[in-house]
Amino acid sequence: MNRKAQGIALRPAEEADLPLILEFIRELADYERLSHEVVADEESLRRHLFGPRPVAEVVLAEVEGEAAGFALFFPNLSTFLGRPGIYLEDLFVRPALRGRGVGQALLSYLARLAVDRGCGRLEWAVLDWNDPAIGFYKSFGARPLEEWRVFRLAGDALREMADRS
Repeated sequence: MNRKAQGIALRPAEEADLPLILEFIRELADYERLSHEVVADEESLRRHLFGPRPVAEVVLAEVEGEAAGFALFFPNLSTFLGRPGIYLEDLFVRPALRGRGVGQALLSYLARLAVDRGCGRLEWAVLDWNDPAIGFYKSFGARPLEEWRVFRLAGDALREMADRS
């Protein structure tokens, strides 16, 4: 699919894009009903996306010059495959611009990046109530890993576990 014919442009984010990246993160959190969990600010994003040891990357999407969405991702490693992978932390397209191929363009970009980097997989999590996203992902051949559950240590529980060392 020709993205330019659809008016979609993708580009790696630059440090000057930090306000937009944070705006997208807040819009995504609002959509996912998780706004109360957002504590990120431009400085923390600057440090982790553009500092001396960046831990993630961002690609931005525009439709006819209008900011449309973003994908934030980072490398992981499959010990079973013995190869790197890409973990997609966030994928968001503004509601008014959905259905125009932006999400597909972002996923295609990441898939190409994964192939070019010799990765064995591209993975992400989706909220179980987000039927539109689940259907969208399945339409491209992604499959849910029903036998797996995501676990998380954060906040006090993370600090308490760290104190056990």
